[in-house]
Order: sequence, then structure tokens, then C-alpha cells
Amino acid sequence: MTHIEKLAALRGLMAEHRIDAYIIPSSDPHISEYLPDHYKCIAWASGFTGSAGTLAVTQDFAGLWTDSRYFVQAEEQLAGSGYRLVKLKVQTAPEYADWLAENLPEGASVAFDGKLASVMFAKGVQDKLLPGGMRINSDVDLLSPLWPDRPALPTATAYLLDETTTGASTADKLQRLREEMKRNRANGHLISSLDDLAWLFNIRGSDVACNPVVLGFALITADTATLFINRKKLTDADKARLTAAGVVLADYKNVEETLGNFPKGKTLLIDPKRTCFTLYHLASRSASIIERTNPTTQFKAVKNPVEIRHMRETMVKDGVALTRFFKWLEETLPNENITEISLAEKLRQFRSTQEGFVGESFDTIAGYRAHGALPHYKATPNSDSQLQPEGLLLVDSGGQYLTGTTDITRVVSLGNITDAERTDYTLVLKAMIEGSTAVFPKGTRGYQVDAITRKPLWDNLRNYGHGTGHGIGFFLNVHEGPHTFNGAAIDVPIETGMITSIEPGLYREGKYGIRIENLVLSIDHRDSLFGTFIAFETMTLCYIDTALIDKSLLDAKHIDWLNDYHSSVFEALSPRMDDGEREWLARKTAAI
Repeated sequence: MTHIEKLAALRGLMAEHRIDAYIIPSSDPHISEYLPDHYKCIAWASGFTGSAGTLAVTQDFAGLWTDSRYFVQAEEQLAGSGYRLVKLKVQTAPEYADWLAENLPEGASVAFDGKLASVMFAKGVQDKLLPGGMRINSDVDLLSPLWPDRPALPTATAYLLDETTTGASTADKLQRLREEMKRNRANGHLISSLDDLAWLFNIRGSDVACNPVVLGFALITADTATLFINRKKLTDADKARLTAAGVVLADYKNVEETLGNFPKGKTLLIDPKRTCFTLYHLASRSASIIERTNPTTQFKAVKNPVEIRHMRETMVKDGVALTRFFKWLEETLPNENITEISLAEKLRQFRSTQEGFVGESFDTIAGYRAHGALPHYKATPNSDSQLQPEGLLLVDSGGQYLTGTTDITRVVSLGNITDAERTDYTLVLKAMIEGSTAVFPKGTRGYQVDAITRKPLWDNLRNYGHGTGHGIGFFLNVHEGPHTFNGAAIDVPIETGMITSIEPGLYREGKYGIRIENLVLSIDHRDSLFGTFIAFETMTLCYIDTALIDKSLLDAKHIDWLNDYHSSVFEALSPRMDDGEREWLARKTAAI
């Protein structure tokens, strides 16, 4: 079926079930950002492939609500689908529910599949629609009957990491979790989010592209730890290791039955942001629900010394691969045809030569000229641009290694750069340096670092629509909570041991985009009469293109930081390079 035909069929089922509006979120039963093919419902229904969005369908309107990162992409992908782009004013806000509240009559029926909706999503819909006298059904799956060739759930093998890699055993992590459950007076704790599951059980897999996770749920009590998983994915040796750690293995599909039998009157800790509404609703029939962030989400955000040591080594490996890639690009472009797609594949090849490389941490964003202005651009055969010896190239990429996860963005000049491009580039670099050199009191939140980073751009009446930074997993998801550096007033303090990106940008639609991104580690700075202060240690090791810099726009502190950074890049990477690579890197990291 075409997307128009799918929309017509969906409306037919809605009429049959007397549903006035149907909502399709971008999610799965684990409330994942990146989804297994089985749960890519929005892409199947509308053609939109972005990782954030919500479809809302009535008999006379079908819309995709998404944020500024995807406006251009959505306009292109929705063409001819029957869906219209609705631009979110506030990222992640449930503005689709506001629209439904304004446009549906009292008594209208609104439905969605509670297995694909977080507790927060469902409550947001209820809060907007119930006061208007509308009826809500959270147990309606209208897509499965229309999707005969729907991909099956993944069956790839999973594996356990050794304590020498993770820095803590599963038994130790379970004990720490139970202590936190006790403090919260929780008799049980349901974990649905795949990265929390992976961290707790030191398990990794490949059920989701670019994210080394495995589908599963966990139910933890004071004396039991049940992992709901397809047991065929594990070797007998790994099953034995989990059993020795006090873990009971159960079938993936049995989680609903087990929750339905949870002892009445007992308390169950559930994360409303990371748990689907179906499981929450099922558990609430017998258990008293405690709603709070998964303790493991906070635990894994603060890296232990072993993880930090591994991450530092991983940054060296990644830096070597990136240096060889950019050297190849500079030397090859004048003589060969290079496109955005072939460029991304070449970068993957360079990373794959590094020990412990598993795969990419996300699909490489290789945006040449105007494509660089699309923050989440991914080249397709139809959009694949051939590079020319002029203009700006933005490359946002990352690697998954057994010893860590990387995420880096660089913009390089391919020739004939304009004064406007040079100015914008320098201001973005200045912003990145301001964020990287921030010193702040303990208890500071991410939105404060976000503002510090943006100031050089704000001073020049420039801004960007995405956040300044996100947490990074340890050989886990490239986007990790609970902390984030953006304008939202998220009440999560920055703690030492957290690894976060700092990635300001500037985008001229139809012309070019600029983003410069490093990963930073939060470290203790010093104590004063006014309390304890925290600073950042830059972990990423890759040169920053100085050919694009207008030095007159930088203060002495920015120049000193850049020169010191380049000195550390050369010192860390050059011992692993041959003479030609060292000479090339020396030129790229020369002091300005």
C-alpha cells in the first residue's frame, strides 16, 4: 500500500471502531528513542523516518507533530502521504493533544496503543482531553491488522560484559539498586528501558540499530531479580553467570502475566517516562505505584573509574580513526568522486580498523553545504550530494566500542569559504569553548550550562533550535539521561563523573550548517568559601579546522584554549601514527 492507501485504511478501521482520533507515538514498549524495525510505526504509516514525532489522525486531518530538527526532512518525506507537518513550538510538548482538545467535540473518542505510549504521554493526553468530556481508550492497536508484512521482533544473540570492562558486577549493582528501593519504600521495581536493563545486568546485544541493547524487562524485589528476555539469545555460559548473580530468567512475553500477579497492597517503583502505559495500568490494579526516575538511570549516568579509564582510551582510538579519515578526505577529494554516502561508509571503514570497534553509535550525518543545515540529515540515494572543492562539510558521527561510546561533530572547509561562513563558524567555536571552560557550583543544572554556551551566539543575535548537550552511555545509547544541556528546566544536577556532549550550532537553511561537538567529563574543580565547584575535562580528541577561524572574533582565552587543546590532541594521537600522518596532524593542530 502507498501511504495514502494506508491512511485511508486506518480511517476505515477508526470508523469501524467509532474512534474519532487515533494517536501514534514514536516509541515501543520500552519507550526507546531508536526503535527495532517492528516498532517503526510512524515510518510505516507516513514515510517520516525521524526519531522524534507524533501522528494524530482524524477523519478530515492527519498531522505529524515534530520539532525544528526535522522540519525540512518532514516536509520532504510527508509529500504525497496525506499527512501534514505541524511544527512544534516547544520541543517534546504534547501540542497534538492541545489541537485535539480544540478541534474535537465533547464526547469524542480518542485512542492509542498503550504499549507504545509512556505513562507521561498517556497522562498528558488525559490531562488535555478529559476536561473536555472526551473518552480515551489506551488499548487500541489499529496498525497490526493493516501491516501484514510487519518485521518480526529481533532474534540476534546477546552477551555479557566482564567486570573488568564495566567496573562493577551485576550482583553489586543489584545490591545498590535494592538499597535505593528500600530508601523509597518500594517492594518492587519494574525496569522497561533497554539501556537501564543493559547497565544493570552487564548485558549487550544488537536488537536496535546503533544501540547495543537487547529487548527485555526486569522486575526486582528485595530477594528476586527476574530478567524477562528471549532466553535463546544467551549462551549457556552467560545464563549460568546470570544465575550465579542471583538473576532468574523468564520469557520476554511473560512480563504482563507476572505484573498482573504482583502482590496486592505492595509498592512498585515505576519510571513514568520510561515505562509504557499498558504495563503501568496493569500493575496499578494491585500495586501501589511509586513514580520516580529509575535509580539505574542516575547510577549509569555517573561513570565509575574503570569506565572513565576505558572511555579515555576509546577517545584515542576514535581520534586516530578520525584523523586518518580527514587526511584521506583532503588528499582524495581533488582526484576522486566522493559523495555524502560514500564519505560516511569510508569513515566507518576507518573506525572499523580500531580494536574493539562494534559499529556506529548512530547513522553518520554527512551534510555538504545546504544539507549541513539539517541537524538530523541522513543522505539517501535521492539526496546524495557529490562533494566539490568549495563550501562547508559537516560530519556528525560516532562509534560503539567494547570500551565506550563516542559522538563528535566537525565542520571542515573544502575551499572558497565566504566571510559570512567564517564568522558563523568562529562564533559557534567560541560558544563551544565557553561551554567547555565553564566552572560552576555543585548543584548547577543543565539549562544553566546551556545558557552559558549560547551567550556568544546570543550576543550576535544568533541561536540554534536543538539542545546544547546530552549524556553519553558507556558502550550504550549515544543519548542518555537523566541530565541534559538544553533550555528545559530539568531538575537534575550535574555531577562529577557524568559524560556529556557540548555541541552548539548555527544553521542557514538552504546554505550551510555549522556544529562543533566534543564530549566532556564533569570533574571536581576546587572548593571555596562559596562551596564546591565543578569543571569539565574535554575527552574528545580530534583537530578543529582552524582554516575557518576569524581570529579577531576570539578573545585571548579562547585562543589559548584552542592551542592547548590541539597540543593535547597531537600528544595523544601522534604516537599511534606513521610519519606522514604525524606531519599532517602537526599542521592541523599548529597554534594560531
